[in-house]
Amino acid sequence: MAGDRLKYEIIKHALIYLSEEMGVSLKKSAYSPNIRERADHSCAVLDARCRTIGQAEHIPVHIGSLPIGVSNTMKFLKENGEELAEGDMILVNDPYIAGTHLNDVTLIRPVFHRGELSALLANKAHHVDVGGISPASISYSSSELQHEGFIIPPVKIMEKDKIRSDVVRILASNSRTPYNTLGDLRAQVAANLLGEMRLKEIFQKYTFETFMDAVDYILETNYRLVVSEYSRMPRGVWRGRDYLELEDDLLKLEAEVRLDGERFSADFTGTSMQVDKPLNAVYGVTCAAVLFAVRTLLSEDILLNDGFTRTVHVVAPEGTIVNPVKPAPVSGGNLETSQRIVDVVYMALAEAMPEKIPAASHGSMNNLMMGGVHPATGRKWAFYETIGGGYGARYGLDGVDGVQSNMTNTMNTPIEVIEHYYPVKFESYTFREGSGGHGRWRGGMGLERAFTALARIQVQILGDRERIPPWGLAGGEPGKPSEYLVRRADGRVERLKSKDGTILNPGDTIIIRTAGGGGYGRPE
Repeated sequence: MAGDRLKYEIIKHALIYLSEEMGVSLKKSAYSPNIRERADHSCAVLDARCRTIGQAEHIPVHIGSLPIGVSNTMKFLKENGEELAEGDMILVNDPYIAGTHLNDVTLIRPVFHRGELSALLANKAHHVDVGGISPASISYSSSELQHEGFIIPPVKIMEKDKIRSDVVRILASNSRTPYNTLGDLRAQVAANLLGEMRLKEIFQKYTFETFMDAVDYILETNYRLVVSEYSRMPRGVWRGRDYLELEDDLLKLEAEVRLDGERFSADFTGTSMQVDKPLNAVYGVTCAAVLFAVRTLLSEDILLNDGFTRTVHVVAPEGTIVNPVKPAPVSGGNLETSQRIVDVVYMALAEAMPEKIPAASHGSMNNLMMGGVHPATGRKWAFYETIGGGYGARYGLDGVDGVQSNMTNTMNTPIEVIEHYYPVKFESYTFREGSGGHGRWRGGMGLERAFTALARIQVQILGDRERIPPWGLAGGEPGKPSEYLVRRADGRVERLKSKDGTILNPGDTIIIRTAGGGGYGRPE
């Protein structure tokens, strides 16, 4: 029996490594800087019942939503009479199925053993441009899903181990950057095939029966660890409320969280109804954000697999910004609303766990989308990135300066890479001094990132915390809010809203100053 448990532990870590190796392959093979430099992708392995059994430490909003997206995809295929066979691979980006937003293209590879479906390899990667009304496919002016790009329900991109060129051509022809789209797709396909090879090596080395027993052991062991930690947490019901900025109005997020010793639940009844702006978060995003918040309260030994996710229950009323009805636009819900969901869950738990909950972080992915025609090549280009900010202070610790927080885990796009590929010249990239909230422990500093246009560039900003700063805790002061500015070539300075768009002409400079984290404890 002890020998079996040893094998199960080896298989557990092999599945995690398998997912990590898929991610390394995808990142190194991708064409776009967004994946190759920023690592905006995620990989996981699921069993035939769509339960996560191994995942890499990639993007929280991807990983938390993947089992929902894979399950929805399998259900869609069954309802439409589509059968999976060996050699197939499925592509989907419809947010109401895949669980995030249109830019996130998901590829799923079914793995068979002796003719039976035995597992599913999945990866999700953010394609910079999938069509829509503006470069990078994310625009605050979108009022319906179709404005955000090309919608793809589950379709086979591979049959009998051969790429379907017709499907690939359709996707590429709807992108402003087809060269990068094709390269990133090939990288995703290769990552899944690598994962399948590694998984079959596990079957061969330990036998398929041992693998199946190991899956049950991995999930049940993780479940018992989670419940054990819940039993040591305070029991009760707490409420939190926070807001997203919507032009001159605010969107309310309200959560009632409950811990009963065996399960964590979050009920978002009372949250604002869905809007005709891209701030709606599909259910998969909402679940991912809640899972992230809860996971950060647990020990490092806990894995983000089905043994954990089954203990978290999310109530998100249909028709609200945390569970919209199609065809509401959703690109920013994946990016901004997900951040605020984490904030509101943390806020609710601050009273119950004052030494575990941090003050609010910068609270936005500070999304920058831009594009145009490159003067050197005459070709269209599109660029996307998120910009870090200050992490909130915690009991006993200052906040961290200039980091991605909560629902994003991407890297920084190096200035040299951006200047090499796109017609811009950077003026500054520095910490924003004094932006962290004062407190016994200070909040982390935000960032300033500024560049000058060398050609005509269409720019979109999708951020937050411009009017409502990140809150402090236990008497700590809020962090400094974000600022979005344009300095024109003639010296005039224009202030942009947190969700805005503009045209940069040669010589114009855009300046993005991200929010600082909230402070913790009274400053004195």
